[in-house]
Amino acid sequence: MKIERVDENTIKCFLSTEEMEEYDVEYTDFISRTDKAQELMRKIMRQAHDEVGFVPPKFAFEMQITMVPNQGLVLTFTEKEPIDMKDRSKVESFLASLEDLIQKISQHQKEMDKKGKEPAMPAPSKNQGGIPDEMKVEEAVFNFDNISTVMDFADVMPAGLRIASALYKMDDSYYLHIKQASASYDRYSRVCVRALEFANLYRADVGCDEILKEHGECLIKEKALKKLRGKG
Repeated sequence: MKIERVDENTIKCFLSTEEMEEYDVEYTDFISRTDKAQELMRKIMRQAHDEVGFVPPKFAFEMQITMVPNQGLVLTFTEKEPIDMKDRSKVESFLASLEDLIQKISQHQKEMDKKGKEPAMPAPSKNQGGIPDEMKVEEAVFNFDNISTVMDFADVMPAGLRIASALYKMDDSYYLHIKQASASYDRYSRVCVRALEFANLYRADVGCDEILKEHGECLIKEKALKKLRGKG
């Protein structure tokens, strides 16, 4: 394998026809991400690190495949950022709204503690966090270190939650996609607030699960939180 460093985030790897036969892979294996292709890609990443100092992508990468007639193929790997710059204003507003909600809940709980009452959630607001409707983020992906932490989060979620959820695995990490669905924005926001106690925000806004669908493994396609609850 011949590996070339293109820039900080991109490498190219040339696989000869002989090497493809040796590894028993074809062009279609990379398209469908077979086990053989994924094992070879991990080998490429290790070799790229040793030869050109390339650090494997922290989040995910885009892969381009170029056939070289009678010679082999070229794989181009480019790291993909977790949050697109064009979406950053929405993400920042989303995080700000969650921080505001955290403060309100914390203050409410302190007041209830002083009165010696059981803490209850503050009444829902019509416009969560004071953000305009066009700046609301109705779906997000959270990154968990391990499956047990995902289960711990699922266990603290109330029954009958009307948000949509799906679980993915990618690069030895777990990713939970949460979507508002038929729940109120206030309830959805509260779920996201709680998620931040167990995980990190990975992406937010429409289509934030596209990288996971393309590069990850879908473990639970729908109702992930419901299916994981009580299994820890």
